[in-house]
Amino acid sequence: MRPGEVFIVGAGPGDPELITLKALRRIREADVILYDRLANEELLQYAKPEAELVYCGKAPGAHSMPQKQINRKLAAYALEGKTVVRLKGGDPFIFGRGGEEALELAAQGIPCEVIPGVTSAVGAAASAGIPLTHRGLSASVAFVTGKRCQDSEAPPRWDLLAQAVDTLVIYMGVGKLAEIRAELLRHGKLDSTPVALIERGTTASQRVVTGTLANIHKLAESTKVTNPALIVVGEVARVREQLLALEAEADLRIG
Repeated sequence: MRPGEVFIVGAGPGDPELITLKALRRIREADVILYDRLANEELLQYAKPEAELVYCGKAPGAHSMPQKQINRKLAAYALEGKTVVRLKGGDPFIFGRGGEEALELAAQGIPCEVIPGVTSAVGAAASAGIPLTHRGLSASVAFVTGKRCQDSEAPPRWDLLAQAVDTLVIYMGVGKLAEIRAELLRHGKLDSTPVALIERGTTASQRVVTGTLANIHKLAESTKVTNPALIVVGEVARVREQLLALEAEADLRIG
C-alpha cells in the first residue's frame, strides 16, 4: 500500500480567521488531525464528520504526548494510507518542532508538505499595535526562545542579541522574564528600553502590558501575566502608545 500524505499545517496565532485558505482546505480533506494546544479548536469544526481527532498538546511541564510518540503516530497513520494533518499553533517552522516531524517522515519515505501559518510574533504584535520593524526605530528583528527543551542545551546568546538587533521577540519567556531582563541589562540594554508583554494575542482574551526593562518583571508579576505570551523588547513597543493616543484623539473629535 502506498503511504498517505502528511500535511504539517500552521493554524496561526489564535484567531481562527487568520488561517490560510490552503490550510483550511487540508483540514477539510483530512482523515486524521493531530492538533496542538495552541491551535484554535474552532478550526476542527471544518473537519469531516468521520475524521479522527487526536489531541497532542503540550503545556509547560505537562505534555499530553511526547514528541517521539507524535512522530510515530504521524508515520503510522500515513502508512495506513490516510491523509493526515498535523495542526500546530502559529507557524510549524517557528519554534513549532515541525522540522523534526518533517525529517522523521522523510526518513521513512512518507510524503509531507508544510503549510506555513502566521507566526504568533507577527500576529500578536500586529494585533497589539506594535510594528516589529519601523522606519527610524527598528531595521532588524530576531525571534528568540526564552526556554530550551533540554536543560543541557545552551541558553540563547543574550550577550550577542542584546546589541545585534533592534527588536527582540521572545517566545516562551514569561516564566524566565526576570532572568532574561537581567541578562539583557548585563549585556548593555538600557533599563529605559520599552517592553511589551502580549498575552493570548489575536484572541478575545488578548491582554497587553507595557513597561521598560526597569520594571517589566514587576508589572508581569502584579498583573499575573501567564502563557501563552510573547515578550517584545525594543523601541517599537512605544508605537502602540502613540497609536492608542491618536485613536483616543480621533474618538474625541468624532464624539
